[in-house]
Amino acid sequence: MDIAAVERFEAGRGRLASLAYRLLGSAADAEDVVQDAFLRWQAADRDYIEVPEAWLTKVVTNLALDRLRSAKTRRERAVGAWLPEPVLDGDPMLGPAETFEQRESVSFAVLMLLERLPPTERAVYVLREAFAYSHSEIAEILDITESASQQHALRARRHVGVRRNAAQIDPASARHIVEAFIDAASSGRTERLVALLTDDAVAVSDGAGLLDKLMYESVPVRIAATLRAAFKPTPAKHQMVGGSPSFYAAMVNGAPAILVALEDRVVGLGILDVRDGKVAAVHGLAAPARLGRVTEQWQRGEHRDPIIENW
Repeated sequence: MDIAAVERFEAGRGRLASLAYRLLGSAADAEDVVQDAFLRWQAADRDYIEVPEAWLTKVVTNLALDRLRSAKTRRERAVGAWLPEPVLDGDPMLGPAETFEQRESVSFAVLMLLERLPPTERAVYVLREAFAYSHSEIAEILDITESASQQHALRARRHVGVRRNAAQIDPASARHIVEAFIDAASSGRTERLVALLTDDAVAVSDGAGLLDKLMYESVPVRIAATLRAAFKPTPAKHQMVGGSPSFYAAMVNGAPAILVALEDRVVGLGILDVRDGKVAAVHGLAAPARLGRVTEQWQRGEHRDPIIENW
């Protein structure tokens, strides 16, 4: 392949990866899809490709949809057993974040809602909300009618809902939120945690990858009790992670997060979905398979002092 063609693809790689990530909820799968698209770009007769960006967008979108529709993927992503792969803010995989819709489309809460949509509906939502494609352009990408695109978008918006009261949080505010949450969880007093939660708060955990399904809790008092127990250090927990980790404040998928690290290896995340000044959801991840990319980004970046050192 000529250098100009490679450079043209590489110039758009970040956008293609962020599109695939929103469609798949997995950074690893998104990278695989983009690499497959590159191979197709190599093999294509590019003299007949009038608009490379549109051609590549169509290829990546349909490769991602093929993955979502595969029987293997459906088994792996069975309802109640799957969480998105988290990504630290600043990672190019998150893509554009200029508008509310772009930021929301990559939030952990919305990625989980998108997982419940049929693949085509999910693609229409992402292309329309995150990348501002017109319905005529989406129809061309997905080989559907413009009317069908509009109908898919309407159904997707109804399912995802309007989250205009979701907070846009900067790193300084995120640290204050995480500090308050950790302080309450470490206090041993459930009422302090309950006061930080919305009445309809939920907690979801991957059980450190030791269970076949996710762990859910939706009663604030029970969420607080579970978190209080989770924040209590024990020899068994130290043995499981390999030592005494430290707790940091981080931004993950645009949300404040508790990041637990041991010697530059991320061993746990607690992502906090903040709404109206309170925590509406806590997503806990500790399965090593979900933390690889976050660990790579964490090792390359600089971070402030831990909130708790040698827990």
